[in-house]
Amino acid sequence: MTQLSKVFGWHAVSALLNQRPEQITSLSVLKGRMDLRMQQLLQQAERHQIPVHWQSRQQLDESVAGRHQGVVAYTQSEQIDNILAEGELLPWLDKQANPLILLLDGVTDPHNLGACLRSADAAGVVAVILPKDNAAGITDTVRKVACGAAESVPIVTVVNLARTMKALQQAGIWLVGTAGEAEQELYDVDLRGPIGLVMGAEAKGLRRLTREHCDYLARLPLLGQVSSLNVSVATGVCLFEAVRQRRVGH
Repeated sequence: MTQLSKVFGWHAVSALLNQRPEQITSLSVLKGRMDLRMQQLLQQAERHQIPVHWQSRQQLDESVAGRHQGVVAYTQSEQIDNILAEGELLPWLDKQANPLILLLDGVTDPHNLGACLRSADAAGVVAVILPKDNAAGITDTVRKVACGAAESVPIVTVVNLARTMKALQQAGIWLVGTAGEAEQELYDVDLRGPIGLVMGAEAKGLRRLTREHCDYLARLPLLGQVSSLNVSVATGVCLFEAVRQRRVGH
């Protein structure tokens, strides 16, 4: 029997309806809710001939682990076509002009991963690379926090992150890792070309092998008492420094 994946929350479901309605097998919505937002969603579902099931709040609460906001979409897991196979990564990057890539080295909190994906989508990242083991996967919670980004930004899960990094370098991608002890600041690194930003895990940062495979290490200047930023916050800062440089020519 094919496993169903659930996408919930207004932003995530709306993004899926707008971008990949053919992947939705059915919708479950809150019984009795008929505000303008719900009417628009139902019209979209009808246009794409997506079955709609009205459920009580308790039924929706029991179906997902998180705030569903009255709407849950069900998809066939293997149909999510922004999930790239590992072998598809380099051919995909060959089609991109001046790619900006995000590599996450073992982010385990689904809320952090969702927030990173949201920033990646907003910054125009062409691929997010995740290790297969010891890291959060693309769960229902990740999709909810990502607010549609988990359905739009290309994601690839790899068995060996260090090996993938080497392949990216051979393909002309420069890898910039973040580390608190790095000598240079991020703002002193040229991020205008084909770049992969490498972010470490919560608390632990980059693993040794990952760090060794980076072309550059850079740090964010922290002027207060805290010694580090949350990984999703740091990811947003780093990505949009790259966006700034690419817009103004550094």
